[in-house]
Amino acid sequence: MYEKIYLLFSENSKNNEDEINKYLKEKYKLQVTARNYQKKIKEKNALYLLDLNDNEIKSFFKEHIHHDINLAILPNDDANNCMSNYGISKNLKEALDDALNQKLLTKIDLLKCNDEIILNKIEIGDMHGINSYKLNTKFDKIKTFFKNLFNIKFKPYKFTTSQDYSFETVASGIIILEHSLNSNNSALKDKLSIQDGKLNALILSPGSLLAYFIYLISIFFYEKISVLSLPKSLGFIKSESLKIESKEAMDYIADDIVVKNVKSIEIFVLKDTFNLHLGSKLKEYIKDEKNDEEEKESIEVDSLPKEELSEVLLKKKLPFFKRASEEDFKDLFLSLKKSAKITFIFSTLMTLSTLLSTTGLFANSSPVIICAMILAPLMAPMISLSMGVVRANSFLIIQSIKTLTYGVIIALFVSSIFTCFMPLDEITYEMKSRLNPNLLDLLVAIFSGIAGAYANSKEEVIKSLAGVAIAVALVPPLSVTGIGIGLMDLDIIYGSFLLFITNLVGITLSASLTFIVLGYSPIKKAKKGLLYTFLLLVFISVPLVNTFEKMVEKNELSNKIKELKKVNVNDKDIVLKLLDLEDKQEYVYVRMELISNSFTSTLEYKAIRKEIERRLNRKILLEVSSKLIVK
Repeated sequence: MYEKIYLLFSENSKNNEDEINKYLKEKYKLQVTARNYQKKIKEKNALYLLDLNDNEIKSFFKEHIHHDINLAILPNDDANNCMSNYGISKNLKEALDDALNQKLLTKIDLLKCNDEIILNKIEIGDMHGINSYKLNTKFDKIKTFFKNLFNIKFKPYKFTTSQDYSFETVASGIIILEHSLNSNNSALKDKLSIQDGKLNALILSPGSLLAYFIYLISIFFYEKISVLSLPKSLGFIKSESLKIESKEAMDYIADDIVVKNVKSIEIFVLKDTFNLHLGSKLKEYIKDEKNDEEEKESIEVDSLPKEELSEVLLKKKLPFFKRASEEDFKDLFLSLKKSAKITFIFSTLMTLSTLLSTTGLFANSSPVIICAMILAPLMAPMISLSMGVVRANSFLIIQSIKTLTYGVIIALFVSSIFTCFMPLDEITYEMKSRLNPNLLDLLVAIFSGIAGAYANSKEEVIKSLAGVAIAVALVPPLSVTGIGIGLMDLDIIYGSFLLFITNLVGITLSASLTFIVLGYSPIKKAKKGLLYTFLLLVFISVPLVNTFEKMVEKNELSNKIKELKKVNVNDKDIVLKLLDLEDKQEYVYVRMELISNSFTSTLEYKAIRKEIERRLNRKILLEVSSKLIVK
C-alpha cells in the first residue's frame, strides 16, 4: 500500500472528493488529500489519482516524464482518449479498485508526435473503416462498404524508421498506435505491447481493386485483422521512431485534434515513463511484459505499391489487378526468355522423355510414363509463350513457338521410329486413355496453366513445377501420336494430337490470364493475344464437347444397367456384373459377367438381353462371360 494518496484535480474534474474519500475509508481505510494538478510532485511512495481531462493529463505527463511516480486515472467524460488507451472503467468505484490493485501497476511507454504527447492514436488520411467498422445494421455496413469501395484517394509518403530504413510509397491512410486499443472502435485483434518501447504503424495502400475489396470484407464483415496475417492492402511497421514526410501538405488527427498543412511528422516512443495502474481490461497486457527480451524492429511493407504502380494510383486509377513492379517483371522475363530458347539440354530431355513415354505406353506402365512427364521440358516454352501473349512480345511468341514446334517434331520422330522397330502393335489401355479427349482434359490443362504461371512467378513455389508437369502430361499424347504414325492409324493420330493441342491452348490461355492477375501486364495490352487464343480454344472445344456428351451418355447407360443387379429367369437368380459398354449409335455394345449356381441357357441369355433393352430403350449387342458358383 501507498504511504499517501493524492487526488489531483482541476476546474474540469468530474468526481466528488467526498464520495472518493468515503469509499476509500470504508473499503481500504485510506485518506485522500486533494491538490491542484499544476503543483509540483516530489513524493515517490505516494499514489496520484488524476481526475483530469485529456489535455490536462497530457500537460501533466509532459511535466513529469521520468519522475518515477505512481499514477492512476479516474473516469472523466473529457478524458475519453486516455480512458480508452489505458482501459479505465467508467465506474468510479471500479476505477478506484483498479487504482489500488498492485497487480495492475506497470511501467508505461508514451507516444510523442512533433513534441506533443499522444494518448491514443495518430491518423493520417483515411483508413477506410479500420476504426469505425461497428455499424448498427447490415444495410449500414453494405452502404458504407460500397461508399468506401469507390472512394479511395492516395498521397505520396516517405517513411524512415529508427534504424534508418527508408522507403517511399503512396497510401490512402496511416494509423500509428503505441499499443493496440482495448476498444470497440478497433478492428485490430492483436495485443500490441504497452511496454516494448516501440510504436506500431499500419499503412493502408491497396495495389488493386481486388486487394482493396478483400480488405473491406475483413473490416466490415469479418471485423478483425491480425498483424500476423495482414491483408495485402496493409503494411506494418514496429519501430522506436518513425518519420513521415510528403511532397504534399498533410493533415493529421492526433487524439481528435486536427493538425493541418504539415510536410513532416516525427513520432517516437518514450520508454518506461511512469508507473501507471491500468484498468482491469488490460490486465493481460501486464502478463506479457514479464518477457525481458527486447523485440526487434519489424517492417512488413513488401506488398505496398512501388514506383510504377504508385504513379498509377496517384492518378486516381485503381487497377482491378495489382501490377507487378518493373524489378519483379525483369527477373521473370529474363527467366522465361531463357526458357524459350532451343538448347542441347532441351533436345536431350525431349528425346529421353519421348523414349521413356513410348516404352511406358507399350508396356502399359503408369510409373514409367510418369517419369517421362517429369523429364519433359515442354512446359517451360509454353509458359514463355503465355507471357509473350500478354505482353504482346513478338520475340517471346516467335521463339516459344519455334521451340515448341522443334520439341513436337522430336517427339513425333522418335516415337514413330521407335514404333516401327517395335514388334508389338497392341493398343494398350494407356494408349486408349489418350485417344478421346474431352472437356475434363481441357480443365486439367487450364488448372495446370494457372499453377505453372504462378510457380514461375513465385520463386518459393517453383519446385512445384514437377507436379504441374505430371498433371498436364504433355509428352505422352505426342508419343501416342508418334505410335499412330508408326502404325499408320489415323484414329490414333487424330485423338492423341487433339489432346496435345487441348493441353497447349488451355495452358497458354490460363497462364496468360494468371500473369494478368499477378500484374505482369494490363488487360488492354494483352487483349489481342488473348482474343486469338480464346478463339482457338473455342474451335478445339467443339470435338471436346462432343466427346464429353458421349461420356455423359455412357455414364447414364451404365447407371441404368448397374441398377439391374440381378434377374430372375425360370425361378433362377442370375447376378449381373457390368464390365464395359460402348455406344455404337445403331446399338449399344454391352459386355457383362453373369454369376449363377447353374449353367445359363440360350433362352436365359435372350431374356436378360430383352430386360436390358427394355431398361435402356435401345437395341444391344450382348457379350457375356459366365461364372458358375457351386454350393
